[in-house]
Amino acid sequence: MDIPPKDKQETTNSSAKSRNPRSKIAPRLKKRHFVIRYAIPLALVVMGVFLLALAGFRLINLAVGAGAAQEKPISEVLNMADRHQLKSVTVSSSEVLATSKSGQQYHAFKEDGQAVTEIFRRDGVAVSIDSSQHNQWVQGGVDLLLVLLVAGSMFFFIRRSGVGGQAAPFARSRAKRFNETHPNVLFKDVAGVEEAKLELQEIVEFLKYPERFTAMGARTPKGVLLVGAPGTGKTLISRAVAGEAGVAFYSVSGSEFVEMFVGVGAARVRDLFKEAKEHAPCILFIDEIDAVGRQRSNSGTGGNDEREQTLNQLLVEMDGFDKHTNVVVIAATNRPDVLDPALLRPGRFDRRVMLDKPDIRGRLAILEVHAKDKPLAANVTLEDLARQTAGFSGADLANLLNEAALLAARNGQSDIRKPELEEAILRVMAGPERKSRVITEAEKAIIAYHEVGHAIVMRSMPGADPVQKVSAIARGMALGITVQAPAEDRYLLRRSELLAKMAGAMGGRAAEEIIFGDITTGASQDIEYVTNLARRMVCEFGMTALGNIALKMDPEGTSSISAETAAKIDAEVATLIDQAYNTALTILREKKEKLIAISEHLIQVETIDGAELDAMLFAA
Repeated sequence: MDIPPKDKQETTNSSAKSRNPRSKIAPRLKKRHFVIRYAIPLALVVMGVFLLALAGFRLINLAVGAGAAQEKPISEVLNMADRHQLKSVTVSSSEVLATSKSGQQYHAFKEDGQAVTEIFRRDGVAVSIDSSQHNQWVQGGVDLLLVLLVAGSMFFFIRRSGVGGQAAPFARSRAKRFNETHPNVLFKDVAGVEEAKLELQEIVEFLKYPERFTAMGARTPKGVLLVGAPGTGKTLISRAVAGEAGVAFYSVSGSEFVEMFVGVGAARVRDLFKEAKEHAPCILFIDEIDAVGRQRSNSGTGGNDEREQTLNQLLVEMDGFDKHTNVVVIAATNRPDVLDPALLRPGRFDRRVMLDKPDIRGRLAILEVHAKDKPLAANVTLEDLARQTAGFSGADLANLLNEAALLAARNGQSDIRKPELEEAILRVMAGPERKSRVITEAEKAIIAYHEVGHAIVMRSMPGADPVQKVSAIARGMALGITVQAPAEDRYLLRRSELLAKMAGAMGGRAAEEIIFGDITTGASQDIEYVTNLARRMVCEFGMTALGNIALKMDPEGTSSISAETAAKIDAEVATLIDQAYNTALTILREKKEKLIAISEHLIQVETIDGAELDAMLFAA
């Protein structure tokens, strides 16, 4: 029910391995690609040749037949029949083809509706009716139209298949180019990542003055890998590099390379680098490169053929730069552990720049950038706001100020005040309030005691972070929240502090058991949080009886942990969770009266802040 605090804890990178379902359909995809690219155009060519020959044969026969017959008026042909000079005639709707007794043919046109058949028969001429002759010219025209349609289809498929040196539409790069002559992002617009800016300043200098580096015999940097959590400004700072250097900037996501058709990803990589070399100097930015740059599999199943072909082409292109090609590849990822080693070696991505969540000085600088065009109340200080937002990323801080501005505008205010900022912090962490949700009085009491149980255990454990707010109002998926934030930025956590976090998370369920004698499903998020933290203490931090040994899975999701060791891990995790739960039960039983008093107050007011909680908890 509560939302775990936004601190410096890492997230687990292990994941269960599953067989790639594409391995079963890869041969079918290859066959479909062959049919679309080669078989269909070849069939259209054969069909077009056949139709063209048929139409030509018909038109030639008509032309030859018409050229061999002598043109005469219909009246003369009738006179010849009257003189018994004709042997036979062939009559169609508007044409008459007569053959004399000497073998000479005569061609004549008659008027529509003119009855000549009986005249010829009366004169003893053999008459035959040809109902299809008048359609032959029309049929020839239809055949030509079919030829044109087939030719158009051939042109379409040839263009799609890339014949003639033109890249097919789906094989062209989808990178977006930003205007280098009027950049809208510079280093002054990027705050909170000063060390990263210093690292990237050299890239700017190289793109501006490459001769300065080549004169010293220095090898030009080919790639820079930006590593950081989501929202730390990886894309923004890469655009700032292009803006400072005044060069073209191409941006593309790693997932845009891979398609269902085999070979499309590699073709897009070739097209992207070809365009970049034509517009050098420039910067290529590949966001979420782990989508295409994951480690190549040794399983031999063939399920990742397309992604691996794309990766191979990327490796070839990055290795194919000469020292005079001023193209720098900047890639971003928050999963550097899953990238292929060939991608990370020197000569491809020469540098790795870390972008961590900002400290208090970085948060203050980011808030100053985003607060330039926002009217703040006189009693609002960005320094206090920076202290309250430990663990927030740059994107979180930008969203916070935007949410506060929206709330102030909704309330018809002329400036942004503290209540709007406090509400915006909760919105960023847990989502907006859901007061419209109908909750019974009994459930409201359970929620209040649950959240106060969290708060009391958190405040009673030594080394625990301060509690900022306790609320029984539903937000997002949570029915209530207890906000806990560190008083200062920390990069290391002691074992005792981790145990305090676990005990605080189990305080909600402990309060339910003590007060109501029963437990609810509201602790599901708490149990998940505690289980993950306990497993990391066992498998990553070496803080249990299993000793200082790393027991994590590899990036492919496989593990060499034996069944016996896995059972020991589960036992240690269960021991840590039971210890945290018993600690929470002990604290709340000792402070049961405080638990009841604060919870009943929370039921009435719905939200209390950290100062009010301390006043009630530590009052004599």
